[in-house]
Amino acid sequence: MLNKNVFVRDTLRLVTSEIKRFEVDNRQDPTDDDVITILKRMAKQRKDSIQQYKDGGRPDLEEIEQRELDLLATYLPQALCGEALKTAISAIISEHGFSGMQDMGNVMKELKVKHANAEMSEASSFVKELLS
Repeated sequence: MLNKNVFVRDTLRLVTSEIKRFEVDNRQDPTDDDVITILKRMAKQRKDSIQQYKDGGRPDLEEIEQRELDLLATYLPQALCGEALKTAISAIISEHGFSGMQDMGNVMKELKVKHANAEMSEASSFVKELLS
């Protein structure tokens, strides 16, 4: 607020309003995990909006959503992605002896338990690749 950055101020106000809504809905103070879940949900909404604006030919709104997503990403823990994610999935598959596509759900469940901050959309494509 002191820097007079209206965009950051408004985006952070959206975050605090979502946290307050959680408090009212659940009648409890949010834990750190709850706040991270809220931020992830907000980031996912922004990603969906960006895709819709791309499809609709609205680059002005797409840019705003992208800036909001970038700001939200600074408050989220670093997501496990790329080669590190592929290595983690390979370790889970070999550790539990998963062999076919019927085990995809089990692999994803284990991944979510061991690496909660993994990029799940990317993970599903890696699991399909490694199990097939």
